[in-house]
Amino acid sequence: MLNTLRSIVQDVVGAASFRAALDILVHDVRGALGTEVCSVYLMNRAQDRLLFAANEGLNTDSVGQISLAVNQGLVGLVAERAEPINLNNATVHPRFYLIPEIGEEAFHAFLGVPVIHHRQVLGVLVVQQRERRKFDESEEAFLVTLSARLATEVAHADATGEMEGLFDSDTGSVLERPDAMFKGVGGTPGIGIGIAVVVQPPANLEAVADKASDDVTTELQVLDRALNMVRDDIRRISEQFAASLPPEELALFDVYLHMLDENALAGDIRERVQKGSWAQGALKQVIYEHVQRFEDMEDPYLRERGADVKDLGLRVLAYLQDIRAKKTHFPDSTILVGEEVTAGMLADIPTDKLKGIVSVRGSVTSHVAILAQSLDIPAVMGAVDLPILSIDNRPLIVDGFYGEVFCNASAQTVKQFQELIASEQEFSEELEELKELKGVTLDGWRVGLWVNIGLTGIGRSLDRGAEGIGLFRTEIPFMTKERFPSEEEQRVIYREHMVAFEPKPVTMRTLDVGGDKALSYFPINEENPFLGWRGIRVTLDHPEIFMVQARAMLKANEGLKGDLRIMLPMITSISEVEEAMALVARAHREVLEEGVDVKQPQVGVMIEVPAAVYQARRLAGMVDFLAVGSNDLTQYMLAVDRNNPRVADLYQETHPAVLCALREVAKAASAEHTYLGICGELAGNPIGAVLLMAMGYHVLSMNSTNLPKVKWVIRNIKRSDARRMLARVLRMDTPQEVQRFMRQQLLDAGLGRVLPTHHE
Repeated sequence: MLNTLRSIVQDVVGAASFRAALDILVHDVRGALGTEVCSVYLMNRAQDRLLFAANEGLNTDSVGQISLAVNQGLVGLVAERAEPINLNNATVHPRFYLIPEIGEEAFHAFLGVPVIHHRQVLGVLVVQQRERRKFDESEEAFLVTLSARLATEVAHADATGEMEGLFDSDTGSVLERPDAMFKGVGGTPGIGIGIAVVVQPPANLEAVADKASDDVTTELQVLDRALNMVRDDIRRISEQFAASLPPEELALFDVYLHMLDENALAGDIRERVQKGSWAQGALKQVIYEHVQRFEDMEDPYLRERGADVKDLGLRVLAYLQDIRAKKTHFPDSTILVGEEVTAGMLADIPTDKLKGIVSVRGSVTSHVAILAQSLDIPAVMGAVDLPILSIDNRPLIVDGFYGEVFCNASAQTVKQFQELIASEQEFSEELEELKELKGVTLDGWRVGLWVNIGLTGIGRSLDRGAEGIGLFRTEIPFMTKERFPSEEEQRVIYREHMVAFEPKPVTMRTLDVGGDKALSYFPINEENPFLGWRGIRVTLDHPEIFMVQARAMLKANEGLKGDLRIMLPMITSISEVEEAMALVARAHREVLEEGVDVKQPQVGVMIEVPAAVYQARRLAGMVDFLAVGSNDLTQYMLAVDRNNPRVADLYQETHPAVLCALREVAKAASAEHTYLGICGELAGNPIGAVLLMAMGYHVLSMNSTNLPKVKWVIRNIKRSDARRMLARVLRMDTPQEVQRFMRQQLLDAGLGRVLPTHHE
């Protein structure tokens, strides 16, 4: 049954359109369960009715023509209850409702299950049979499982307008509707207006969409070029190893070449292209079919050859993407759109042309979102329902405040957003007057306002009045190279930042890879990377990496007055701190022995996991400072993958549990008289900044984009008022309650200008 389930899901997901997917679904389910009828009803929320959307076994002429009210019939009862209904004789049930046009009067056995996504009923899947009998438990369980598996596909069709097209034959693509809006998560605050440029990810067959080609001849030419490039690569590699490999090993390269013959993979791909598919889609289909054939073989050696086929497919795909990428034109106002936008994709576009970023995958704290914040580019992450293949070269509006993307915006909507941009610009110009002023509340409480920084943004950070670096992401220079950077290469990079901020303090986080940050030359492949080998765990297991980095940091601070602060990420135990501090002390001794006169660095611990929260006082007594990493702390406190758009709405930094944890850390630091900072999105959020200041955090470190607004709020509020707000907030039960209360408090205090204003 599991294989049948997988097969149906694959058939439906691989369908050319949502209409075709529904037809495949009813056909496959009817065959799998051996029933006489299978139907799909879809919820039309605008009319509060269930449309007879697909069927096998009844009158198919009624498909798309007949609908039921949600309080009508057994189908409506399934939708009302949001649970399965299994009857041996539906005709005697009080909710039985006969629609003669459908022709279901002869069928007695009825099983209906709801299709539910995010607690919302999107439709009902029904099977029927003439025989009076109850469908058995396994059949009911199969249908429930299938509807749950396919709910995401139905929800996607609902969001992109494909489902609406079934309700109204006159309805065009959702992109043609005025002000078509797609929801994601705000990655960088701000508004971007421009033209969409869709970029392809690195070679990944799973990410390739199926779509028709506009020009078969061009697609075939592109395919032939890519195939020839791969053939040349294989011949070159074969020649390179000719002297070092035995003949039987070299023969494998000949096998690869034969696989690319016209009577093998190449011919099959060309045939798909000639039938109307674009080259990438044809490649994906053919490779998957061949891989499946190999994996179904009993012989282990032959099964392994499936990996060779996939490898060839990836090689061809890489060249196909490269050929197309060279034709990419970036308009003066580019909105970069991708399945998963990466740092490398950002690097290809002149910064002055980039006006916005939209990523189907990722979240507000994913690496590319942090880079977008550093560049001050409005961004929306996790826009999972955006039909990216259909929006290339279309005008888009990116609302990074509310995480919304607008396509086909009306003139009125464009005008409203332009007015918002002008208003934000006017406020930003006013905030420039605060650049040289300190973060001091109306009643004299001093708050340090520092910046989080990577490779770029030195000038921008200083221009906005940053008083220090609270987080230097040292993994960024590691990610830009093809090997571990040398001690001298690191020293040069670190020195540049220290000199620029002299005599301000600079906080350098030791290498923090793993989780969502990967090094191409040092891959960490794990099933659960956020609970795996990351942060301090990696560098303590590789002290040679830690020592080179620590020595480079120390040498970079030679002769400078500013404090060097070394910060240890992902600490979960006292022993990790002791071991890391011993390595820092050893690096300091070694540097002094080399004749480099550097002062002892301050060493601090990042509080990012619950274990560190509950040992915060002990940790505070060991180190010079504590720094909360609110992004990871929120993730681990709430058990929410911050990069997963499916649970993005559960990632709430003002969740009462998170706020209580932050308060406990503040109390622990205060008890030990230890300097306390925080680096994360919460610090750069005016609401979060007010609450953190009230708790007693000495430093708020954020992206430079957010710094002026946070400074304005801090300078226009009393800490006594903020502490009163905090006392109320700590008694609240939900993040929504916290947000509503704090928004109103800031509005009442005349501080509403820092809150994002939605277009009307």
